[in-house]
Formats: sequence, structure tokens, C-alpha cells
Amino acid sequence: MKPKTSLVCLVALLSTSALAACAPPEDDSQDSGAGSDAASATSLDDFGSMDDLVAAAEEEGELNVIALPPDWANYGEIISTFQEKYDIKINSAQPDAASQDEINAADQLKGTDRAPDVFDLGQSVALANTDMFAPYQVETFDEIPEEFKDPDGAWVNDYGGYMSVGYDSTKVPEVTSLEDLLGPEFKGKVALNGDPTAAGAAFSGVVMASVANGGSADDIKPGVDFFADLKDAGNFLPVDPTAATIESGQTPVVIDWDYLNAAESAKVDGWEVFVPEEAPIAGYYFQAINADAPHPAAARLWQEFLYSDEGQNLWLKGGARPVRADAMVEAGSIDQELYDALPEVTGTPVIPTNEQTETMAAYLADNWAKAVG
Repeated sequence: MKPKTSLVCLVALLSTSALAACAPPEDDSQDSGAGSDAASATSLDDFGSMDDLVAAAEEEGELNVIALPPDWANYGEIISTFQEKYDIKINSAQPDAASQDEINAADQLKGTDRAPDVFDLGQSVALANTDMFAPYQVETFDEIPEEFKDPDGAWVNDYGGYMSVGYDSTKVPEVTSLEDLLGPEFKGKVALNGDPTAAGAAFSGVVMASVANGGSADDIKPGVDFFADLKDAGNFLPVDPTAATIESGQTPVVIDWDYLNAAESAKVDGWEVFVPEEAPIAGYYFQAINADAPHPAAARLWQEFLYSDEGQNLWLKGGARPVRADAMVEAGSIDQELYDALPEVTGTPVIPTNEQTETMAAYLADNWAKAVG
């Protein structure tokens, strides 16, 4: 699952190539005229046509992505489909990295051909680093609701879901509220997907706990208090959950996005998914292009692919809700069977605004470690 490994591990894995690339490689795509043009392109019009963009991207021949686990919202199939469709090799670095690790890697590897070309980020990390993004409006930009994109295309929401509790019903009682997780039956069993100061899923998990305990998107303190109580009860399990830890039974209760927890239902007998009616926290991830992308044309082609009907339906296949879903339903281009199979969520969705997210992130930065560790 996404957002785990620290930058230390990332740099260790990339150390040989990173050290060899301390100076920009002679064949760096940004040194060419075509690369420079691609790096400043803000829409398909700057290339002339989709065929021209494809040609420029295939000339670069590579795309660097980071923090995209194959089992996260169907990214494995998305990556393989893109590679089969275009003559471009995708270099996928540290799939289990957190959103903040993506930004750290871009800083560490800036000026080399190993830097990430694109980002897939949680809201709080994305909004804190918009100066690193290259504005680009994909061909389907007008079909994306205004509230889910930067007006210039510096960032665009891509896919989303609801925060949930996944649990092995053969090991713990039925979960009917977050309050249940404080009971003795859950001792040492409740895991949160990441550190909420660095990972989008964990951040939204704390928001869910806050709303369920009398807080709101304007007040995340009750959520921090809930996890402090969970720790004091001995129920909080300080293990970052993955498909492997779930399937082995190491993390029998996981607070994570519904599309990730739902994917485990097909693998683990008795795995159930609960979205609290009193706290249906919805959220989208943020897609952006690294302004210093070593493969700027490939980065823009990747965005075009992700926001095409094909790319959006591939996220839907992973159980996530694509940002263009409404427009695709109206146009008849969505995979209706997959769309109809999405779990029904009751209650009024809570989607924190950018301003609320920034305020909550600041509170977490000051208080999470002191309260939970």
C-alpha cells in the first residue's frame, strides 16, 4: 500500500545510480531543444497534436514514476498498459514511498535523469509544494470539476474514495463504529496506513476519527486525541500495513481508503470494509508534473493517458472513483458495470477544502508526534 518507506530507504536503493548522476547526464532530454519546448508546454496545443506529443515522448523513451504500488488503485495495470501502448519504459522507484518521500526524492535527485517526472500526492503534501509543479492542462481538462483542479493545471485531482476500516472478521468482532476499536478485543490490532504528517491516507484517517468524535474538517484535534486513546489502550499497532501484512494476519484491522481495503476482500476470507455513516470522509489524490522532470514530454503524455477515458476506467477497475466520472457517465464512456459495483456510502460526504487541509496539516505537524509518537 502507498505511503510507507522513508527517504533513507529510497536513497539507499538509488544510491549507485544517484551518485553516478551527480552531474546531469550528457544525454539528458532537457538539454535538447525538443526537451526544452516540452518542459514549457502547458497544453497539447504546444505540441501541435497528440501524435506530435507521442513522438516527442517516445523520443525521450523513458518515464520516472515514484510511490505507485501495483496494487494501489490498479496502478500495476495502468503502468503496463501505458508501456504497451507507447514505446516508453517506465522506471518505477520505491513503490511504497510516502507522498513526502516523493517531494524529498525530487529535491535530492534534481538535475539528474533519475528525478521523478510526475507526482501522485496526498492533499496536504501537494498543497505545500505547488512551486515544484509544472502547469499543464490535459485534453479533457474542461470535464474536470473546478473544485478538483488548479485553474492553470499545476495540480489536478485524479482518483478518490472514502476513508474506511478494513478488518478480519475471523479475528475481531464486527466493527459498527470507530468507538468499537477502543475495546479490549482490538488490543494490538489497529493499524493506520502511514504517518499522517507525510501520507495522505493516514491524514484522512485522522480526519475520519475527528469527525466521528465531534470534530470537523476545521478541527482535527479530536482525531489526534482518538489515536492517543487508541495507543493508551494498547490497541494501536505501529506497523504500516501492506497487502502482505494483511494477508499474513499481522495487521487484522486497517484504517485506509475503501478501494484499498475492498481489494483485500478478494484475498482474505472474512475481510470486511466499514465506512462510518457519521464520518464519510472523501478524498482525492493530486496528480502533478515535476517542473524539473528529466522527461517532460513523457510526463505530459502520462497525464493525457491518466485523464483519458481509458486511464480513468483503469482506476475505476481498481475500485477508485475517477475524477471525470460524472462527465463519462453522461457521455456513456464509463465502464458502467464497474461503476455500478462501487460500494454505496451513506451520509453526507466530507471533503476538506484546501484551506482546511493546510490548517489541519499544521496542527498535525505540531501535535501528532507528541500525542501518538
